[in-house]
Amino acid sequence: MSDFDNIRCYDAEDLPEVFDALLADPQFVAVLPTVVGDIPKDVLREELGSCHDTLDFQKKFIYPLVRKVMAEASTGLDTDSSAIDDKSKPHTYISNHRDIVLDSALLSEQLLELGFPTTPEIAIGDNLLIYPWIRHIVRLNKAFIVQRSLGLRETLAASQLLSRYMHHVIRDKKTPIWIAQREGRAKDSNDRTQESVLKMIAMGGEGTVLESIREMDIVPLTISYEFDPCDFLKAKEFQLRRDNPEHRKSRQDDLQNMQTGIFGFKGHVHYHMGTPVNTWLDELAGLSKGDFFAALSQRIDEEIHAGYMLYPSNLIALEMLTDGDFRAEECTSAEREAFVSYLEGQISKIDLPVPDYEFLRERILRMYANPAINKGALRPV
Repeated sequence: MSDFDNIRCYDAEDLPEVFDALLADPQFVAVLPTVVGDIPKDVLREELGSCHDTLDFQKKFIYPLVRKVMAEASTGLDTDSSAIDDKSKPHTYISNHRDIVLDSALLSEQLLELGFPTTPEIAIGDNLLIYPWIRHIVRLNKAFIVQRSLGLRETLAASQLLSRYMHHVIRDKKTPIWIAQREGRAKDSNDRTQESVLKMIAMGGEGTVLESIREMDIVPLTISYEFDPCDFLKAKEFQLRRDNPEHRKSRQDDLQNMQTGIFGFKGHVHYHMGTPVNTWLDELAGLSKGDFFAALSQRIDEEIHAGYMLYPSNLIALEMLTDGDFRAEECTSAEREAFVSYLEGQISKIDLPVPDYEFLRERILRMYANPAINKGALRPV
C-alpha cells in the first residue's frame, strides 16, 4: 500500500491524525460554522472520534449534509439501477460530469439508499485540492487523487500508478469506483468519453486490454440535472476564453464553482445506470488496440446518452436554439415562460466588463439542448 500512499483515500488507521490536523487548521475551523453550525470544538472532536472508518464518517457527517442540501436546493433525486443484477459486485461507474462535488456525493448517497453494500472510491483531480483541509476532507470522503499538470514522463508514471490503484480497489478491496468520462466537466454538456481515460484504466491490469477492462466491470452512468446552477459561470468562462485564449480559472473561480454547484438550485436530478460493459465487451474482441478504445468509448457514450432524463429545460432550449425547427410539443406555454424567465435570470448574474449577451444566451441554450440532441431529439447542430 505504500506505493499508493500519496494518492489513496484514507484508511481507518489514518483517521485520528487527520481529524487532529483538521481541527488545528484555522481555515477549516473558520468554515465549520457555515457547514455544521455552532458546534463546540470539543464536541465535534468527540463526534469525529466516534467514526471507525471512512464509510462511518460519510454516514455521520457527509450524507446528512448532502440530504439537507438536496432538500433545500432541488425538487428531488432518484436513481434507476434496474440494469444492475448483482449489487454485491463492485463496479467502476464512468459518468458524464455536471458538478464538481455533488456528482460523486449523490451517487454515494444513492448507492446506500438502494441497498448497495458500500460507497465508491472517487477520482478527483489535484487541481481542486487548493487548501490542505480540502485535501483531507475529500480523502476522508473516499476520494483518491488524480495528479495533473505534470510533465510527459511524470504523467505516464502517475497514470500507471493511478491505474494500478484502481485495479487494486476493484480486485482486492472489493470497492466500487466513480470516475468522470473526461478530465473536467463538459462545459457545453456535449458529453463524450475521452479514450485517454479508458487507456489509463487499462494500464494497471493484467493480460490484454480487453481483459484489463473486464476486471474493472464498467457501468456507464448518466447524470441529468433539470437546472445546472453553474450554467451562468460556464457561459462566463466561454466568453472569457473566447476573448482571451490564454484565460485560466483562478482558485477563487474553482471555489465559486464548487459553492454554486452545491448550494444552487438544481430542480430535479436523475441518475441512470446503463448496461454493464462486460455484457457486450466480447463483441470488441479481435479489434486492434486503437480500434478497441475507439469502439469502447463510442459504446459508453451511446449508453450515457440513452440514459438522459430530458426535462422541459432541455427540450425548450433546443426549440429556442433551432428557431422552431424542433418543436417541443409536450411542453406547455407556462413551462416555456418559466424557462425563458430562468434563462434571463441566469444571464443577469454574469459579471463581465462587456458581456456579449447574444453569445452568452446561445452558450447556455446549447448546454441544455445538447443532451436532447445526443439522445436523438434532433441531429447535432
